[in-house]
Amino acid sequence: MSLTVVVLFFVGLGLLVLGAEWLVRGAAKLASAAGVSSLVVGLTVVAFGTSSPEMAVSVKASWLGQADMAVGNVVGSNIFNVLFILGASAAITPLLVAQDLVRRDVPLMILLSAVVLLLSLDGGIGRIDGIVLVAGLIAYTVWIVRASRREQAEVVAEYEQEFAPKGKVSIPANLGFVVAGLALLVLGSRWLVDGAVEFAQWLGVSEVVVSLTIVAAGTSLPEVATSILAAIRGERDIAVGNVVGSNIFNLMGVLGLAGTVSPEGLPVAKAMAGFDLPVMIAVAVACLPIFARGRMIPRWEGVLFLLYYAAYTTYLVLDATKHEAKEGYARAMLWFVLPLTGLTLGILALRVWRGARQAA
Repeated sequence: MSLTVVVLFFVGLGLLVLGAEWLVRGAAKLASAAGVSSLVVGLTVVAFGTSSPEMAVSVKASWLGQADMAVGNVVGSNIFNVLFILGASAAITPLLVAQDLVRRDVPLMILLSAVVLLLSLDGGIGRIDGIVLVAGLIAYTVWIVRASRREQAEVVAEYEQEFAPKGKVSIPANLGFVVAGLALLVLGSRWLVDGAVEFAQWLGVSEVVVSLTIVAAGTSLPEVATSILAAIRGERDIAVGNVVGSNIFNLMGVLGLAGTVSPEGLPVAKAMAGFDLPVMIAVAVACLPIFARGRMIPRWEGVLFLLYYAAYTTYLVLDATKHEAKEGYARAMLWFVLPLTGLTLGILALRVWRGARQAA
């Protein structure tokens, strides 16, 4: 593998992060200047904007016929967002979870994760499937806009403080940010995809493994920066909302558009449908009782999320390298770690249910 490929890979990654930052900054200020509610900007433009690297990479990969990378990037990013980003954010400071997130957005994330698995059971996500997912994203955005009009005044004020433009907004300058951000995303995605393919060939592993790990973590850097900085600044509900909103956008917008533009749809590898997609669903389901329990994610649960991400990545590496320890590791996860996790989540869910009954 040439040094040029390595340099272009990391430069492409940097362009993705910078492009996402410029796109979010310009679009948020333009929307605010146009009179759009800052709450809507926070729930749509900012959350969706931080997922623009995933969009750029997956659409580019699907257009080039590299379906494994297009799908693996989304699945890996969603797992990374919950386990690593929320885990790291909660480890910094306990995270608050908004009531609407527990009642509305997390169940939607779980439902969409299951829908993507069902759509992939016939071998892939076709063009019709992609169009349906994109239509779902449009419906979700309209729903969010309408629901925001009924939000309490203090919630709106909180987002006004976070996303309202400071001083006079320059329309040409912010249009320039949007256009430049999109250009950087396109260029960065091209270099990153090309470099990732070279990495996979050099390491002797599949594109699926590279997309689930290196590419997924790289394209999630905007979510990493947004959520961890929000947690450090004490804006703990934004840290959680950004992750959940980005996951929803990944499932409907990124996969939907990638499936729509792909010449022959997006074939889903059997290994991914049999392991990684169920892991993505399990991670989404795990959020519900943990988020609902007191509507706070304590530090120990954040550390637990980080350990689970380390365990998941370890399995991918063992599987990719055909290591002899893989079978024993898989048995330990299947017969000890997963049942213990299920028991813990069951106890948390029971406590939440009892608490709700007592409150009623």
